[in-house]
Amino acid sequence: MHQINFGSSGHRIQPLKSESSCAPHKSAESPEPAFYYCDRESQVSIVGAESMPEGFLRNSWTDEPIKNEDVPVKELYFHLQKRREIRKKQLRNNAKKVRGESWKEEQMISLRQFCGRMSNFLQDLTLWRRTLETVGGRFGTGIQSYFIFLRFLVLMNFVIFLMIGGLIVIPDIWFNESSLGHAILASNSSDDCFNYRPSLHGLERYYRFIMDILMGTGFMEFTYMFYGYYKNTSVNLVAFTYNIPLAYLVTTLVYFLLSLVWTVIRSVQGFKQSLIAADSSMTNYIDKVFSGWDFCIKDERIIKLKQKSILYELKVDLEEHKIRRQHAQHTMGQRVRIYTPRIFLNILVVVLIGGAFYCIYLSTSESQKLLKHDKVKGNFVLELLIGYLPSIVITAANFILPTLFNITIKWEKYTFSTEVRFTLLRCVFLRLASLGMLLYSLWDNITCNGVKEREKCKCGYNYEENHCWETRVGQEMYKLLIFDFLTVMVIIILLDFPRKMLMDHCSCKLIQFWGQQEFLVPQFVLDIIYGQTVCWIGTFFCPLLPLLNTVKYFIIFYMKKLTLFINCRPADRTFRASSANFFFLLVLLLGLAMSWVPILYSVIFMTPSKACGPFRNQQFIWETITTAVDSLPEAAKDLFLFVGSQAFAVPLFFLSSILMFYLMALGNSYGTLVCLLKNQLQMMPPCSDWELY
Repeated sequence: MHQINFGSSGHRIQPLKSESSCAPHKSAESPEPAFYYCDRESQVSIVGAESMPEGFLRNSWTDEPIKNEDVPVKELYFHLQKRREIRKKQLRNNAKKVRGESWKEEQMISLRQFCGRMSNFLQDLTLWRRTLETVGGRFGTGIQSYFIFLRFLVLMNFVIFLMIGGLIVIPDIWFNESSLGHAILASNSSDDCFNYRPSLHGLERYYRFIMDILMGTGFMEFTYMFYGYYKNTSVNLVAFTYNIPLAYLVTTLVYFLLSLVWTVIRSVQGFKQSLIAADSSMTNYIDKVFSGWDFCIKDERIIKLKQKSILYELKVDLEEHKIRRQHAQHTMGQRVRIYTPRIFLNILVVVLIGGAFYCIYLSTSESQKLLKHDKVKGNFVLELLIGYLPSIVITAANFILPTLFNITIKWEKYTFSTEVRFTLLRCVFLRLASLGMLLYSLWDNITCNGVKEREKCKCGYNYEENHCWETRVGQEMYKLLIFDFLTVMVIIILLDFPRKMLMDHCSCKLIQFWGQQEFLVPQFVLDIIYGQTVCWIGTFFCPLLPLLNTVKYFIIFYMKKLTLFINCRPADRTFRASSANFFFLLVLLLGLAMSWVPILYSVIFMTPSKACGPFRNQQFIWETITTAVDSLPEAAKDLFLFVGSQAFAVPLFFLSSILMFYLMALGNSYGTLVCLLKNQLQMMPPCSDWELY
């Protein structure tokens, strides 16, 4: 008998002698009857098929089993004639089905098609979808990630504006126009703490109108732009109760939580890819050679730049490997010669940052004094410069010091990747800490340097210079946002476009050495994160700031797109979009965490202005919550009191700690498993040595 053995179970194919031979029999190897499949058309049978699952069929041409006859024909590896036979059999089986089952399948198919069409329709409605595809096609996903991140901030600011407009601005306007609201706490107008009279100039020259718009003073203080114009009103009707101070505070909490959740969700989406890209212990060169190409690129010039970029990255990796090997072989004397300049240069960096902080503090404290001088009042240019002096100093520090950081980092003899990390960390710290220094200088002026026993701080704050200190803080954030927007526009219009024209029409060697403007994604991302942090901090004191920030980023999107297509080229040193997105969102989370600090401090510890705002006549802003809880029914009051008590907080803390330690242990176990799998991959023999069945 001719037979073919296959598999590890001793299966074999043998020719049939006759149709009667297609019957169970006892094999020579086993006394038990063997279950086998025979095909009279090809005159073969499969002997020793007792281990095959029931329902398996084999094709005479491919010997391929079919577990499920309802599998689509396109997923079966058969010749065309066999596919047609299977298709006819499936149609016969479908015709025998009950009418209800067929109708159910048709409805499921229709539902899937509808969901697919709706998904495509929603994708077509996505903001700037075609623009982002064009940017990704011409310049790669690295630069595309910047515009995706900018779109994310536009949408988030717009949602925050809708929340503030719907829960605070519109109700306050409605209550004031309809005279429905009544003051929660009455003011004592005879006390000096309740005197708040912003200077209204009436019909003045046009420059005063422009000055008020740019500075946020004058008539701007009597608009819904700033905190001081909102009333501490409440409406109590038969079936409707609305408290403006409570809505103001709760809305602040909600949009901060929304920003946190939204940002964390987007961060988690790119965390895994970033983690894999960052761990290049085994596949660094393999990834660059075999999977480092960006297939979204279509432009020929960008293709050549991408090729040079990959080549440059390979050179940098080899150079870093060489430097690490040299560092491992350094003697003690060589290490001393390396670390001594690093210590000196880091001290220099700290001194530069400290000098910038002092300039910010000095400009903030002196600008208010200079604005009161007679020589400054009435002088449009001088008054504008002094009013924007803190913003000018912060912007100058954020522009000059990063350039110095790029110079000093070259003398510290780090690897390229370490240089990039240190430079970015220093720039992030500078930008966020400069805002912190501005807020500290404002706090120092508002609280009389923390000494409330002084005569001018008898109201709990410096009422002589800041009758409505919340509006004062809002004005500073307002000016920072306006000046940041003007700086971006001036750089694009007065620097990038002339530079491109000089490159195209001037053959001077110095101009050609200067080169074409690079589109530096990290620097531009830090700029918009800085602006978003200013918006988060200022929204509590200037509620309509998210609207201005939405318009600002909307315009910046088109201006950056224009300068990218006309003036700029991609940077020589690029990075993956996955790691870039995660880094951007991580820095954004740092900015969000920093913005919580002044808001929480103002709500918990500082005395609100007694002459303006929704929290006037209160000792602290958070007292609004306790007052609202006291007005609730007894059952609801007891529930909130229990949630705020130690009986609820202590068990919650212990449960959170247990959950945190569990997740940490789970993460450590997964990390250990990953390390073991990596070691196995490194020791695994090549595929040719595997035993295949």
